[in-house]
Amino acid sequence: MRSLFALVVLVVSLVSCGVAFAAETHPFSVHDMLAMQRVSDPVVSPDGGLVAFGLRTTDLEENRGRSDIYLVGADGTGLRRMTSHPAADWNARFSADGSQLYFLSTRSGSAQVWRIALGGGEAEQVTELPLDVGSLRVSPDGKMLAFSMAVFPECHSLACTTAKLKAEDERVATGRLFTKLFIRHWDTWKDGRRSHLFVLDLASGRTVDVTQGLDADVPTKPWGGPEEFTFTPDSKGLVFTARDAGPEEAWSTNFDLFLVPADGSAKPALLTGDNKAWDTTPVFSPDGKTLAWLAMAKPGYEADRFRIMLRRWPEGETRVLTESWDRSPSSIVFSSDGRTIFTHASNLGHRSIFRIDVGSSRVREIHHDGNAGTPQVAGERLVFGLDHLNSPVELYSMAQDGSDRKAITSINAERLAAARMGEAEQFTFKGWNGETVYAWVLKPADYVAGKKYPVAFLIHGGPQGSFGNHFHYRWNPQAYAGAGYASVFIDFHGSTGYGQEFTDSIGNDWGGKPLVDLQKGLAAALEKYPFLDGKRVGALGASYGGYMINWIAGNWPDRFRCLVNHDGNLDERLAYFDTEELWFPEWEHRGTPWDNPEGYEKHNPINFVSKWKTPMLVIHGAKDYRVVETQGMSTFTALQRRGIPSKFLYFPDENHWVLQPANSILWHDTVMAWLGEWL
Repeated sequence: MRSLFALVVLVVSLVSCGVAFAAETHPFSVHDMLAMQRVSDPVVSPDGGLVAFGLRTTDLEENRGRSDIYLVGADGTGLRRMTSHPAADWNARFSADGSQLYFLSTRSGSAQVWRIALGGGEAEQVTELPLDVGSLRVSPDGKMLAFSMAVFPECHSLACTTAKLKAEDERVATGRLFTKLFIRHWDTWKDGRRSHLFVLDLASGRTVDVTQGLDADVPTKPWGGPEEFTFTPDSKGLVFTARDAGPEEAWSTNFDLFLVPADGSAKPALLTGDNKAWDTTPVFSPDGKTLAWLAMAKPGYEADRFRIMLRRWPEGETRVLTESWDRSPSSIVFSSDGRTIFTHASNLGHRSIFRIDVGSSRVREIHHDGNAGTPQVAGERLVFGLDHLNSPVELYSMAQDGSDRKAITSINAERLAAARMGEAEQFTFKGWNGETVYAWVLKPADYVAGKKYPVAFLIHGGPQGSFGNHFHYRWNPQAYAGAGYASVFIDFHGSTGYGQEFTDSIGNDWGGKPLVDLQKGLAAALEKYPFLDGKRVGALGASYGGYMINWIAGNWPDRFRCLVNHDGNLDERLAYFDTEELWFPEWEHRGTPWDNPEGYEKHNPINFVSKWKTPMLVIHGAKDYRVVETQGMSTFTALQRRGIPSKFLYFPDENHWVLQPANSILWHDTVMAWLGEWL
């Protein structure tokens, strides 16, 4: 049964790798979570025989992570470390002939491009630019590199940008004047610079800003990376994603694809002007005759379903490949013959891998369980990253039909063997309107049959998100299992991976269907699993989950012994004026607060503070510009004024997430102590 998949894969991986199980074990905790080494960004060599990947190790003494580049055979043999410098090394990409790795490193004092021969030896610095470099790609002919740098768009040289930055540093006055939004985004104040795309000719050393003058970010901020641009097959141009929305940027999701010459001889040309919604992730077929990309259809909606688009290159017809497929793909990888596209997508509490026939549009799932990353072609097989509730990411290989799956790394085998974890099981129940809703229950690490356990009821954010079969580094259910709690987490209406209608259903109904699902889901779990102690349940959530905690406090006030609210809104109306990405509340609440005030008041937690009675721990980060710190402070003020037992944990140096290792430990210690006090 699928619920046993995580445990089976873990044991098989450990045994096959000859790992001896540790004699001394302990329940999983935040310290185990931070000790796990994080595999990321795998790339396959041109001949399909090698995989380069990044590995992040947490240094608790320095309170940071350090990253290095590793190499392993696509068959799992020959694992070796390519970089060992104390500085950060990341974003490895093979040279066109496969003999070298280009990568980004801070070893020179700033982020620059370096390279190292696969045969070993010392790394060699490639760029010595006055600004930090990011998001690296290599041209198909191997003669050029593309990367990003943050520059002032009005500048025509890097010297101009560096001079402006120097003048700003020397300015005595500290005030900043803004004339448009954004003034800040995610966790960063805007200073006028944009991330621009540069091309370096390796032979001449000439570096050109191919997006010169563009008042937009390439890659996009804050999440874009090298997947948002690609060289054309002949290496003469680049296709990239950008949102050139002018003063409407803060409320627009109109990201487009552009084509620009690699030598910067012409301005970028718009390719997707007909679509006013999101276009991204350009990929060319192996024969260079087709451009594929991901596109949404609804302007202003960031959680719309991505479709895979295909266009005969350069100026042929465009067709939608996956219009009839009710999943939202996250990647595009062509087979060697171009007849198949491989992708991954959220799917029923997992993130699965699919293959799509380019001719017929037929979709077939070839890997279901766990949280799979972008599949990549390696000869006749596929290589991909996979994590699940019982393991962080490891690299796997399988045949292109999904058969013969094998682990090719076991980086964390010994760490996993030393930590006792809980066993997970997925279940379904009838939620809002009798519709099927998926959920998970996780047993405590040292589960004893016949014993009842207190429950950590975890509520995911988004709200178009999911708590599924995934090893999370902030909200990891195993941390609660190790502390002696059972966990229940429900993918309520609005969650991703269950069809677009299910995702869309949360719009203008934040406190409606999801609350019903949470109520019915908890009841179903308590009925199905007698080891859950329904008298000792605490609810926890962040972002939308934090909003839901505040909503529960006033609309389900008698159910829980305690609550934990991380970065959650108290007042939806005021939150609109505080946040940065305005398209989000405008879609979710069907307009602006002045055009549709009812949309913001319909399910506004602040209107029900008079009914609050449940003890609550409130947590907030000062650098959270999405859900601003005053929302958490206001929540704590309301609790204190009403005399409700409450605490406020404040991080002056964290954003919407808690990222620093020491702060993560403090977060978990505080949360577990709060649960222990009340449960």
